Amino acid sequence: MDIEYKVIRSMRKTLALSLDGEGVVIVRAPIICSPKTIDKFVRDSAPWIERQKRRAARIERTANEDGPLTKEDIAALSREMKKALPAKLARYSALLGVRYSRVSVRCQRTKWGSCSAKGGLNFNCLLMLAPEEVLDYVVVHELCHLKHMDHSREFWDMVASADPDHKAHRKWLRENGPAIMKRAERER
Repeated sequence: MDIEYKVIRSMRKTLALSLDGEGVVIVRAPIICSPKTIDKFVRDSAPWIERQKRRAARIERTANEDGPLTKEDIAALSREMKKALPAKLARYSALLGVRYSRVSVRCQRTKWGSCSAKGGLNFNCLLMLAPEEVLDYVVVHELCHLKHMDHSREFWDMVASADPDHKAHRKWLRENGPAIMKRAERER
């Protein structure tokens, strides 16, 4: 089986694979890695590559079935998010015993939320297309970063204290989130 791929060399120590937005296989390789080693790595990774291509096709199909989001749709989702967040933030920040400094809502390409070292919280308006408990999970996740700016055991214990089903919510985002983000891709 011949697999076409593009090689990006850098000062890294290991080989890594990814697929770009067009489905092209990208190999990140150390500068000194031989073409023969890279080719063997790609051949040995063929099952993973095929799974990723099937996943990308599924995401594309789902995004196409649901249809693209317009600028107006995204603006409406942002307004909805700004209305929904204050109550959720008040509830969960009190439950977790944390304080945040500011909140912003954006339509982001790769993140559902983020937390700055200064206590600023950012949320992706596309979360309004997810089940409410998934939005709650992201709110809890970002609030927990106010105490733990990592994904340590303590961080996940804190998340679990406010959202015992966080693993299911995280799984939902991994499985369904890419198609949601793909729907907004054309409007960015």
